[in-house]
Amino acid sequence: MATMTTLFLNLKPLNSSPLPSPRKTHFNTSNLNISISVLPKKKGSSYQKLRVSSGLIEPDGGQLVELFVKKDQKDEKKKEALLIPRIKLSKIDLEWVHVLSEGWASPLNGFMRESQFLQTLHFNSLRLDDGSVVNMSVPIVLAIDDSQKLRIGESSKVALVDSDDNPIAILKDIEIYKHNKEERIARTWGTTAPGLPYADQAITNAGNWLIGGDLEVIEPVNYNDGLDRFRLSPAQLREEFTKRNADAVFAFQLRNPVHNGHALLMTDTRKRLLDMGYKNPVLLLHPLGGYTKADDVPLSWRMKQHEKVLEDGVLDPETTVVSIFPSPMHYAGPTEVQWHAKARINAGANFYIVGRDPAGMGHPTEKRDLYDADHGKKVLSMAPGLERLNILPFKVAAYDKTQGKMAFFDPSRPSDFIFISGTKMRTLARNKENPPNGFMCPGGWKVLVDYYDSLAVPENGRVPDAVPA
Repeated sequence: MATMTTLFLNLKPLNSSPLPSPRKTHFNTSNLNISISVLPKKKGSSYQKLRVSSGLIEPDGGQLVELFVKKDQKDEKKKEALLIPRIKLSKIDLEWVHVLSEGWASPLNGFMRESQFLQTLHFNSLRLDDGSVVNMSVPIVLAIDDSQKLRIGESSKVALVDSDDNPIAILKDIEIYKHNKEERIARTWGTTAPGLPYADQAITNAGNWLIGGDLEVIEPVNYNDGLDRFRLSPAQLREEFTKRNADAVFAFQLRNPVHNGHALLMTDTRKRLLDMGYKNPVLLLHPLGGYTKADDVPLSWRMKQHEKVLEDGVLDPETTVVSIFPSPMHYAGPTEVQWHAKARINAGANFYIVGRDPAGMGHPTEKRDLYDADHGKKVLSMAPGLERLNILPFKVAAYDKTQGKMAFFDPSRPSDFIFISGTKMRTLARNKENPPNGFMCPGGWKVLVDYYDSLAVPENGRVPDAVPA
């Protein structure tokens, strides 16, 4: 996880509404628009002073698009699913059904048709019927092969089923079009080099056709892994923010354990929001819960570590909501970070913290980073459909040997600081070596060490799972 962050601020005036009294929660299982007046920047000030009134930021397109069928229609849809052609969903396909069904990709109402796919690839955005533009930087598509296309024939709808053939959804008014894999990979990642994790997993060996249409989700996607209570939908998150009487929501995505540098950035963000005039900014700590590459720490262990961070008081549970973002991870750098920011708008977050080289990774065949480390935040400041977001830069955080804790880097005394990368952190944990005191809370570090210890296969050949947080 990177250490340089940038903060995004919604500047679109919206109607305010009264909020109920706050409710104290920790990891809670459960709408917020911001009306802001920008005051002139005072001489010598580092940021603009804001006049704040509470309310919820609007979802993209003006309303949250949930795609569940009504309860009294479920049996009818299940019967219908038995009579139409079927498509078996992969694990990643199912994650995308989850994303679409809850409105993370609002205003999409199903897997992309060709016009939406082309707009996403070429413009990183979608133009709506009213002429407005919303950001959409990664294709949300469903691939089928030649035999599946033949079975579908002239049918206008198909049933989507899970690995056990249970009907999950119906895709109606379908459109089938060519899956140009090379173009998709090149435009999403900026390279066609072999070894891109998501491309290898979900594109290279996928079918030669894409099928789009309107999605009717019969059954909400559940994973039965002990973590479903943390998978709050955008609607549930908006409800939770309202219950907490939040007047600002700032989201922090990560796919790694939380160390004290991350916590410093999050707590400093809240302080800045308070200085701006907000009364109760709430943090959405939002780890990515879909597909990740093999060397990332699994979700169950990350959630266990995040809980220890709150238990140890590194983050305040009264002003933090921990939830799982169900999207698969592309590792597509500046292209993908737009998707991450857009999705959090739909969940009610009007601030978004983005790190150095967000969604980046090493080049799969060369010894260099795949993306420029600063391009993610620069792209977000210019991205079509994200004009409501405004950038406020943060400093680099590193371990300060003189203070024995994570602190903002001071370039006047560089020798006092140690930069501990994610790779270095994982190496220390794998070797059961301790990081410097103050790098991570003891409880959280123990979880990380336990995870790598679990990778040593015991005599019975079974690798234990993490106990869900």
